[in-house]
Amino acid sequence: MVRSSEPRSVTAVIDTVRVLEGGGFPVCRPFPTATLDHLDPFLLLDHFGPIDWAPNQAIGAPAHPHRGFETVSYILAGAMEHRDSAGNHGKLGPGDVQWMTAGAGVIHSELPEPAFKRSGGVMHGFQIWVNLPARDKLMAPRYQEVRAAEIPIGRSEDGKVEVKVIAGEALGVNAKIATRTPILYQHWKLQPGASIVAGVPPGYRGMVYVFAGALEVAGKPIREGQLAQLSDAGETIAFTLAADATTSTELLLLGGVPLGEPVARHGPFVMNTREQLVEAFEDYQQGRLTTRVGA
Repeated sequence: MVRSSEPRSVTAVIDTVRVLEGGGFPVCRPFPTATLDHLDPFLLLDHFGPIDWAPNQAIGAPAHPHRGFETVSYILAGAMEHRDSAGNHGKLGPGDVQWMTAGAGVIHSELPEPAFKRSGGVMHGFQIWVNLPARDKLMAPRYQEVRAAEIPIGRSEDGKVEVKVIAGEALGVNAKIATRTPILYQHWKLQPGASIVAGVPPGYRGMVYVFAGALEVAGKPIREGQLAQLSDAGETIAFTLAADATTSTELLLLGGVPLGEPVARHGPFVMNTREQLVEAFEDYQQGRLTTRVGA
């Protein structure tokens, strides 16, 4: 357990909006929306599912381009298949994580794994977009895939709290994924009666997204489908689930050091200027998107 005299507070509570993504599958999205563009360095948080697909009905995101940022997929249930123009191919099942750094340019697809699509079933997970600093916008693409069994897990002494550490450190365990900028990405699960203080390093912007159940974050009630934005000052955040709660609660703790750079974004591209965006679209249209590394 982390102890500090400088706890963080909740400065805003954001409700998700429901939108259609990819080939038309529904997601719950706290940002970007008409009221909140991004939370530097995070550009997007999408929560898809749980969706119970009938046989041969599941859909995903057909081939599409990216430049200038990273996409991170975390699957809780179901099975997805990834293919990209850099030659990477992976299948993600429950608990698996894919961290794709688009950099100068990648064209990829994220579709239901064929056997899953034939049989149908529950699909559930997340995708976040992490911005890249200007120096890395045109870096060579990078692909990391971590299986569920490889993700470190921390547990509280009383056994009431568990955390899967995708990025950063928690409860004495460190993530295996390498990030371009300092990032926290953690999946916490609390049982009734649990109380824990998690660390959020100084200089990180932090947020908590509750996707199952409800609890108190820094003493403020946060329910399923809400995102709690944390104060910038402080080094810890407190989670408390009442002893009389009828279910466990699950949440994502996200944090990152803000880049503090201009953000020019449109669709699948995130750059620093409008001119760079125009160049990205032109490169894609002319078939140069995946070849302009370091340009």
